[in-house]
Amino acid sequence: MKRRPGSSATALTWCALGLVFMIILLLPVSSWAHGFAGKRFFPTTFQVDDPFISDEFSVLIDRIKGPDAKTTEIDIDYSKRILPNFGLEFHEAYVHLKNDDGSTANGWDNLGIGAKWQFLTNAEHETILSIGTDFDIGGTGAHQIADSFTTISPAFFFGKGLGDLPESVKYLRPFAVTGVVGPNFPTRSGNASIDPDTGQTVVERNPTTLTWAFSVQYSLMYLQSFVKDIGLGAPFNRMILVTEFPMETCMSADCKGKITGTVNPGVVWAGKFTEFGIAAQIPVNSRSGRAVGVLGLIHLYIDDLFPKSIGAPIFH
Repeated sequence: MKRRPGSSATALTWCALGLVFMIILLLPVSSWAHGFAGKRFFPTTFQVDDPFISDEFSVLIDRIKGPDAKTTEIDIDYSKRILPNFGLEFHEAYVHLKNDDGSTANGWDNLGIGAKWQFLTNAEHETILSIGTDFDIGGTGAHQIADSFTTISPAFFFGKGLGDLPESVKYLRPFAVTGVVGPNFPTRSGNASIDPDTGQTVVERNPTTLTWAFSVQYSLMYLQSFVKDIGLGAPFNRMILVTEFPMETCMSADCKGKITGTVNPGVVWAGKFTEFGIAAQIPVNSRSGRAVGVLGLIHLYIDDLFPKSIGAPIFH
C-alpha cells in the first residue's frame, strides 16, 4: 500500500500523545477532595476559575462602574462531579446595567455549561492540574443583556503551593498560585444591524480573546498549622489572603492586542462547610472600568454537607 508523505510522522505524533495520556493516568493521586493537594487547601476565589473539580455551589456579587455603564451582577455557579476527577459546571448570572445616558437594562445572561477533568493531584508538591471547556450558550439569556451567539472556551487550569520550599524560607510556604489560560472563540464573527438614522447596515465584530488569569494567595491557615503557630485566633486562623489578576487580551478585530482586566485584593474565610470572601476590584485601565468595584462571595461545599448523597460523585 502506498503511504502518504508525512503519515509516519503523524503516527509517531499520535503515539507520543497516547504515551503522555497514559503517563498522566498513572501519576500518583493522593486526594480528590475539593481543593486539596496534600496539606494545601486551595480556596474558591472570586473571578479566577478553580483548578479543581468538586461538588459545590457559589453566589458571587459583582458591582463595578465600567467604561459605559454601572454593572451589578449576581453570578450563580454549581459544579457536580460525575467521576471523582471529572465533572460538569453550570453557571448563570442576573445582570443590572445602568448606562451613562440614564437608561437601564436587566435580565439573565446566557447559560454556561462546562466540563473539567482534574488529571493531576500531587500531594508532595501541592500541585493540581486540570483541563476543561466551557460553552456560553448564545440566545439563552435576555436579549438586552446576553449575546445571541455561543462562545467556546477551552482552558488549562493550574494550582501550586510553595509548601515544598526549604526550611530557610519557611515563611514563604503559605504562598500559592492558581490560574487559567485559554482562548474564547465566538461562533459568529460579527452581528449585522440596520442603523435607524442612516438606514445603512452596521456590522459589530465579535473578537476572539485570550483569558490569562491568576491568583496569588497567602494562607494564614497553612502558616498556623504547618509552619508556625503564631497564636492566631478565630476568625483569622481560617483566613486566606487572595489577590486576583483576571485578564483578557483581544486577539482579533479592531481591539487586537488590547488588554482588559482588574486587580482584586481580598480575603476569604474557609470553614468546614462554607466559605465567605470579599475583595476590591481595581480596573487596570479605562477599558476595564472607571472606579473601584467590589466582589462578595458565598460558597457551599456540597461534598462536605452531603457526602453520601448529592455531594458524592455519581460514578466511582
